[in-house]
Amino acid sequence: MARFCKYIILLFALICPICSCQEGREAGDLLGQWRLKGSDTQYVSFSGSVALFRMTDDTEIYANFQHNGDSLFIQCISINASAADTAIIENSFGFKPFNDIRLKINALNDDDLVLSKDGQTWSFYKY
Repeated sequence: MARFCKYIILLFALICPICSCQEGREAGDLLGQWRLKGSDTQYVSFSGSVALFRMTDDTEIYANFQHNGDSLFIQCISINASAADTAIIENSFGFKPFNDIRLKINALNDDDLVLSKDGQTWSFYKY
């Protein structure tokens, strides 16, 4: 019986670290915090299937996202149904429309993320 318990404990010890590595797996290479190049105020973070758009004035807008191949699909969520949230995403970040953003991923590596849509390009770096 003690031998059986020893194997169960060993198996459990091997499975637990594998399960804990699942956090953020849906984000893949997008996982982490990115800063818009040329801006000291605009940031985006990806974890799991949630994105967080953030400005340095503590404005935060959450979104769900999907990363499929070279495409990024974002559905922003306005918790307070505020027009200011839409303005930040559409005017400050330049991502339109607020509730159905579709972007092409031109480059994605450990340090850089380059997105584009309709001739406009956004470059981010990981910080």
